[in-house]
Amino acid sequence: MVRRRLLPFGMADQPRARKPLPYWGFGVVVIVYLAIIQGGGILVEHVGDHDDTATTTEGVIYNLWIPLGAALVFTYAVVAVLGWWHPVLRDDRPVRRWVWVVPITFALCSLAAIDYAALGDKTAGYVLALFIATQFVGWGEEGMFRGIGVTTLRAHGLTEGKVAFWSSVIFGAVHLSNSLTHGAQAIPQALAVSCAGYFFYLTRRVAGTNAVNSILHGLFDFSILTGTVVLVDQNPYAGAAAAILAYLIVAALLLVRRHHIEAPTPAPATD
Repeated sequence: MVRRRLLPFGMADQPRARKPLPYWGFGVVVIVYLAIIQGGGILVEHVGDHDDTATTTEGVIYNLWIPLGAALVFTYAVVAVLGWWHPVLRDDRPVRRWVWVVPITFALCSLAAIDYAALGDKTAGYVLALFIATQFVGWGEEGMFRGIGVTTLRAHGLTEGKVAFWSSVIFGAVHLSNSLTHGAQAIPQALAVSCAGYFFYLTRRVAGTNAVNSILHGLFDFSILTGTVVLVDQNPYAGAAAAILAYLIVAALLLVRRHHIEAPTPAPATD
């Protein structure tokens, strides 16, 4: 009888990436990604005569669609060059089913945080444009950090604990680039983003795909923007507190259940 070598649960059918990516290579990819967003945004501001805010449909298209769309195209162009479609878009390392509470909580809180009254004063075209812009963010950042980033770290043999930690830290650290436009307030944002990165990482694993966390990421950003960008020169939208509540609920739950996240490894088969 031919014996098959036993592999860790979830690894038997996972294809190997065709081209390795060293850490420095991933660093270069991330730097180019950030340069496209930050540099593209600055370039758009100084080219042409258009609305330089995100409070109109024109402003959203020029100031958000162009730089974010370019970064999105770059992200998946890198995936295509590396031949990493499967490991980026799929995740074959499951966690326990109760972890579905993470994306469900974020989805419910995101829907609660949307300022529907403010959106009601806008045109349908504006709402759609803003929603698409935030999906560009979701699919771009999740493709870059939970897709390419997680795949890179796994390819170097890191344990899942280290993959979760470093992918989340890197995700938060790159948001320090916002200090170019937002100053010191980018620091607490980076810390919060690191936590969100871990939540999205768990969403990827429990869903078995990078699509759910990408959509959820975009929806979460959409809910936040409706209470900030849309309501310029008005008091902050109180419903935005639901977004903060999502962090608190999920963080508390994961702290209590931290030893019950990984799926149990099945016992080796016996003859």
